[in-house]
Amino acid sequence: MALIKSNQTPIKIMILTILTVLLLGPVSQTHARKPHVITFRSPNLYPEGLTYDPSAQHFLVGSVRDRIIESVSDAGVVETLISDLDLPENATVLGLAVDTVNKRLLAAITAADPLPHFTALASYDLQKRRRIFLSVLEDDDVTTATTRQTANDVAVDFEGNAYVTNSVSNFIWKVNKEGQPSIFSKSKAFTAQHVDKNAPFSFCGLNGIAYVSKGYLLVVQSNTGKMYKVDADDGTARQVLLNRDLSFADGIAVRRDGVVLVVSHKKLWFLKSQDSWGEGVVFDEVELDEEGFATSVAVGAEDRAYVLYGHALEGYINEVSGREGFRIEEVRSEREGEDEKVWVYVLVGLGLAYFLFWRFQMKQLVRNMDKKTN
Repeated sequence: MALIKSNQTPIKIMILTILTVLLLGPVSQTHARKPHVITFRSPNLYPEGLTYDPSAQHFLVGSVRDRIIESVSDAGVVETLISDLDLPENATVLGLAVDTVNKRLLAAITAADPLPHFTALASYDLQKRRRIFLSVLEDDDVTTATTRQTANDVAVDFEGNAYVTNSVSNFIWKVNKEGQPSIFSKSKAFTAQHVDKNAPFSFCGLNGIAYVSKGYLLVVQSNTGKMYKVDADDGTARQVLLNRDLSFADGIAVRRDGVVLVVSHKKLWFLKSQDSWGEGVVFDEVELDEEGFATSVAVGAEDRAYVLYGHALEGYINEVSGREGFRIEEVRSEREGEDEKVWVYVLVGLGLAYFLFWRFQMKQLVRNMDKKTN
């Protein structure tokens, strides 16, 4: 009985190895195919925000020119999901987030010059396609209350609380599920870094924000290239120690495997952490098409990373432009692809080694039995 059991063990190991390789096969095939590129047309849209609706399997984009939110299919079919004409005429729809638990879409709304100031968070029912509430967001600091504020990006937790970044005054608002707003975090960490006032986009502070299921937020700051970890309970924040700055960081997203994606108009960074973002490492970066002026990143189907080429800068500075075509493009980490191939080869090698060792043992066993028989 012991002899049979020892013979079965290598076979089991070999079978497990083969199954593992078969499961990893689709991963390698993902890197073998061409990146997914979605080209879509929507005259004068100039989208700045991007998110993915897993239930509808569509991307959602806002607009710096109009009070609309549109859905974009994998094939580039565009449909107007929300048209909120009750918003101020000069309002722009920036950051977007899908509340999958409550089937809502959250949108950061900001009014642009030269019309009156307006900053708010809008909540929309994804099924009925109508607004649930509109929460006006204000600054409680009288010294900056007259300054035009910017609700830039939004994230949502599992309880339906929304967190909105203010890029001008460097703080975070919180809006609960019922639409009641409050100032959530004005941490000194957000203003501890030196900012070169003559540098491009020096006016833009806290920007992309993402909720991590362990109970904290990750926020990036455009004019310093820093990342912050913010406690989702009390708003305390501290800088995440990275191996490099994320210059002009704009949007941020988190994959299911914990890898964080940060986009600027020049690069997409891939980051990971071993200590829940006390420290982090940029393990890969991909150069982007600067003309497309990427502003947002989202995690789509199969955990793929997508960036939005919405030409937002052109939409802001060129009032007479009328671009029709935009892109949502998959971006991959070549380093991750290489690592996956190495693991496949290692597993195949281990499986082959176990098999050869088992065959060697069996031959030795047969010889020994023949000797005893003779």
